[in-house]
Amino acid sequence: MSGARRAASGRIRIIGGSLRNSRLEVPELPGLRPTPERVRETLFNWLAPVLDGARCLDLCAGTGALGIEALSRGAASVQFVERDAQAAQALRANLARLKAAGGQVAMLEAQAFLRATAQAYDLVFLDPPFALALWPALACQLEQGGWLAERGWIYVESPRGQAPALPSNWQLHREGHAGEVRFALYRRALPLS
Repeated sequence: MSGARRAASGRIRIIGGSLRNSRLEVPELPGLRPTPERVRETLFNWLAPVLDGARCLDLCAGTGALGIEALSRGAASVQFVERDAQAAQALRANLARLKAAGGQVAMLEAQAFLRATAQAYDLVFLDPPFALALWPALACQLEQGGWLAERGWIYVESPRGQAPALPSNWQLHREGHAGEVRFALYRRALPLS
């Protein structure tokens, strides 16, 4: 069992808002990589002015820690998308146990979800499995498919030293590093016609 796999099993903690200190049960699954507490703390400090009432999409949700943290801190709703049946079931169970209203789980591949009729989200969490390198394809679907609000926010997590190719109208707002992870917050500008 790898160190990353061991770290992913067990429990992780919600660090702020109405669900502060609640624990999420995390299944032991290969490649599952929950966003660390200190990264979530930094991200949600950045998002504090825009989170209240936001409609969010947690694409490639995994544990759902980002989306549940958003609900805890005032987001109106979060659509979770997770392809793995065991991870999706654990996410549904955590939402039910925490009575986290506003969260819905779709058990689908992210690309299949984005082929459906779009709804514009204020904030999208884009943290696909690193091994699949899905950032450019998913970002393109988000941008071209109408999934982002006019001035929406996009959080992107990727390997350190590897900024993925993203749409040119996604403007970097802030970024940081933690261990082998790069995390960045982008703001969508309207594409030039």
